[in-house]
Amino acid sequence: MKPINLRHTILAVSIAHLFPAIALAAGAIDGKVQEDAAAKRPLAGVLVTIRETGASASTGKDGQFSFHDVAPGSYTLALQVADQAAIDRKITVADQETLRPEILLEPSASAAQQITVLAQFAPAAIARAAQQEAPNLVNITTSAEMKKLPDVNTGEAVRRLPGVSLETDEGEGRYVNIRGLDADLNSTTFGGVRLPPTNNASPFGGYRAVTFDSIPIGLVGAIAVTKSNLPEQDAEALGGTIEITPKTAPANGRPFLQGNVGFGREELRGTNITDISISGGGRFGGSTPADSNIVAYRDRPFSFVGTLAYYEDKRGFDDVEPAYLDSASFPHNAYSAIDQRVYQLHRRRHGYGIDLGYRPDADNSYYFRAFDAGHTESYLSDHLTITPDGNPVALGNGQYSDTLNANGALVKKLRDEQETIRDQVFVLGGKNKFDGRTLDYRVAFTKGSYDKPYDYNSSYTYAPANGANSDANILYSLGGKDSTPKYAISGTAANDYANPANYTLSSFRNSTASNYDKETSFASNLDSPVSWGGFDDESFKVGGSVRLRKKLTTSPQYSYQNLPAIPLTAAAGGPNVVYYDGQYQNGPAITPGYLQGQLGSGTQQPGDVISTAQQFLSAKEDVYAAYGQYQYRQGAFGLVGGVRYEATRDHSDALSTSNNGADPAPVSGSRHYANFFPSLQVKYELQPDLQVRAAYSSTIARPGFNQVNPSLSVDTGAGIIARGNPDLKPATANSFDLSIEKYLPDAGILSFGLFDKEIKDYIVPSVSTQVVSNDAIFAGITGPVRVASYSNAGKSYARGFEFNYEQRFKKLPGILSGLGAGINWTYVNSRFEIRPGEYSSLPSSSKNTANATIFYERNGVNLRLAGYYVSRDLFAIQGTGIDVYNSSRFSMDFGGTVAIDKNLAVYFNAKNLLDTPHRFEEGSSDRVIQREFYGKTFQLGLNFNY
Repeated sequence: MKPINLRHTILAVSIAHLFPAIALAAGAIDGKVQEDAAAKRPLAGVLVTIRETGASASTGKDGQFSFHDVAPGSYTLALQVADQAAIDRKITVADQETLRPEILLEPSASAAQQITVLAQFAPAAIARAAQQEAPNLVNITTSAEMKKLPDVNTGEAVRRLPGVSLETDEGEGRYVNIRGLDADLNSTTFGGVRLPPTNNASPFGGYRAVTFDSIPIGLVGAIAVTKSNLPEQDAEALGGTIEITPKTAPANGRPFLQGNVGFGREELRGTNITDISISGGGRFGGSTPADSNIVAYRDRPFSFVGTLAYYEDKRGFDDVEPAYLDSASFPHNAYSAIDQRVYQLHRRRHGYGIDLGYRPDADNSYYFRAFDAGHTESYLSDHLTITPDGNPVALGNGQYSDTLNANGALVKKLRDEQETIRDQVFVLGGKNKFDGRTLDYRVAFTKGSYDKPYDYNSSYTYAPANGANSDANILYSLGGKDSTPKYAISGTAANDYANPANYTLSSFRNSTASNYDKETSFASNLDSPVSWGGFDDESFKVGGSVRLRKKLTTSPQYSYQNLPAIPLTAAAGGPNVVYYDGQYQNGPAITPGYLQGQLGSGTQQPGDVISTAQQFLSAKEDVYAAYGQYQYRQGAFGLVGGVRYEATRDHSDALSTSNNGADPAPVSGSRHYANFFPSLQVKYELQPDLQVRAAYSSTIARPGFNQVNPSLSVDTGAGIIARGNPDLKPATANSFDLSIEKYLPDAGILSFGLFDKEIKDYIVPSVSTQVVSNDAIFAGITGPVRVASYSNAGKSYARGFEFNYEQRFKKLPGILSGLGAGINWTYVNSRFEIRPGEYSSLPSSSKNTANATIFYERNGVNLRLAGYYVSRDLFAIQGTGIDVYNSSRFSMDFGGTVAIDKNLAVYFNAKNLLDTPHRFEEGSSDRVIQREFYGKTFQLGLNFNY
């Protein structure tokens, strides 16, 4: 079935039914755009502009558009559809008259295609229409909608959609989860091409998750989240797919320039923000003057769009991270350490994009697309770590006492690091139509990279000259702010533990990293009309793709021999750092760069050679795919179904290591497997704006490269072996969806859906006890050892429902007609076998995720207050059996714009209005192991659109 056509070429314009109306001032235009001369179905997403005034409006789901307070006179209406030239029509508005033109258009393309073509120009009505007509379950947001709130990266914008939750880090959104499935299980594409991960880390170790904080919103035209897969889509999307549409040139051929220039302030440290985004381009070539309308593609067949985005901040935040003894031999809430951290970051996020197109006629088009996005971050983390001796005494009133006499009980630390994360995409492709068929093809290269030129970690241990720390004690409880540690140190150290004169350099290390994950891909699809069943609209689509992926991780480690006894007074200065409203003091901050200047960048010692070898991984993964997809529509009923085949070949090279003196040993592993992925999805229109869906789809999540890494890391002293599992199976899922959707006027919606994802071979960390031979790499081990690896769990699932409501109350009187509201709520009930015989909710799976928004949009004023809530979720699985959870959190943001004229608008944003902390818990909610907060952020700037 081809999608219901909602983008149109003008066939005829008939103006009828002119009814006089009483107007308070001048006249008005209340028009309607429809398709099909017989059925006269309303059309959404047609851009209507009054050329003489510049006023514009887009038709809603009812096909309506309106202009108020129009002075009497003759005007030109420009009717603009996605990739067609605008056509002008003259109208005349009389004094105190409401003109009601009915405009009839001939169908030519779908709203989903309009999202691709219009991208950043697409109004909310087209996004909603594309969701309605899509054969599968999708949610869409456009560039214009994203800019209504202070979201600084694509991850923060996507989390406003139903079913999406967000993992944050350093005060920004980073990883996107879909319907309770963690980011490693999702796919991310840019213009249809898969994006590789940039960071060799992810919450659950699959290392396949894309970091969305590296992609600025200014680079994006639109974003769609797919929740039920089609055969034509990559099957590696067990959770779902986030599709980023790049910015494109306007179809009307006119040059454009749009973007924003803004500045801001982060409250906690009083640091500044710079936010700049510029996009520009147009169509050129041919013989038509640049200031004239194009009536055919050959008039200006070439197109160009360039995009630049830059965002800079110097965010600082405060954190405390206690650790627990976690042993039945000690009181339940007894601490093993308290780590006080003060952060100062300097992040410079960039995005550069170019889109070149050539379209000589309506049937043939070609393009070249490239973008580079990422950030460079300088990172300082100043610590005071308190490590009690491990002799806790419970005092019976929620307090504990312990001694602080051991060497290393009090340590000052500094981490001084810089990293650069980049996503790069280069795509060459085209589309040709012939004999009713459509052939598209592309070749692409993508690369995600992580480069770390330095990562210096220094420690200074408390060692007063008089040795007077033998009487130090600590009295503590969980009674600080939000269950954080509250403590008092007694004895001689009570008055001088913050004094840098009592600390001496005890450790200094450095490391670098150069990692990449790159992929070369080829894809082609052929869509052909068929008449196998004699239905209204039938098509059969076939295609194939090849993805050749290469991953490399290296991280050389460096240390220093014969460290001099440098006192902290030589490397620290300034006032005593106090935070959490005086709850903690860290002493003077350690000066970055001092030790590097004194001792250099370090050299590799024997232990560093082992550590470096443990970081090495070279891997390849090739995926070959083919599919067939049948689609038809008969009246109100539509169906799409088919099957996809994917064959996977992977190979890994790594190094096994041991601390027993054995040299690193090369190891390798290879695997081959193939899967079929059937899909069947149906849709039925109960009414023109009311429809039900039922969908079945199947997907895969391949193991992470590190999870199947064949190497071993042996610690003979501790009796622990860490290894990957080359025998891991990929996780697969069968997904079932049932939903009902009511589409409301003015891009509104009321929908409810049920989903059930049945997962096989979910991958989990595992710990087992094994016996190994006392030789070679295992020499020095006697008796059983603990082996930390990965395994496939039994049957797992994620089930739940989604509710989504959004409406603009335009029928309210007067200024109240600008009011609107929206709420979406996702409930997930998930389960997997976390340890043998023990079950838990899936990692990153929050039972409840919700967004609520109230807004006002009228006469150039746009005000929006948004709240986001996500409940507790599993963050890390620990061998102790006491796992780590992300605490529930609720945050609020405000965005506002006021138009100066048709081209300029002032904006004001306020982010994190509730100063929501990022909080982790170990086991129960009162056992806080991390709590950091960021303060509010305020921005002021100018949007422009020419």
